[in-house]
Amino acid sequence: MEKFFGGPVLYVILRLALISLVLGVVLAAFNLDAFALVHKLRELIRYAYDLGFDAFIWIGDYFLLGAVIVFPIWLVLRLFATMKPNGGEKAKRD
Repeated sequence: MEKFFGGPVLYVILRLALISLVLGVVLAAFNLDAFALVHKLRELIRYAYDLGFDAFIWIGDYFLLGAVIVFPIWLVLRLFATMKPNGGEKAKRD
């Protein structure tokens, strides 16, 4: 059991209790409670999640904007290349 706790069990429990008490006093000084902290954490996770997918939508919009120009030009160039008599390949030299 001491290996799991990282030391004598009673000592670790007392140390965690003291740290929890001090942190509770500090958080109370900032007028925070446990439910508000959990709520803020949930909001942070939701914000990061929404921001991540908004970034993909933003990237997709720019991709489509560029693709409207790039793909037609590429298609026209490929069509002109296939219309050349040698099939668009350079003539082989012997």
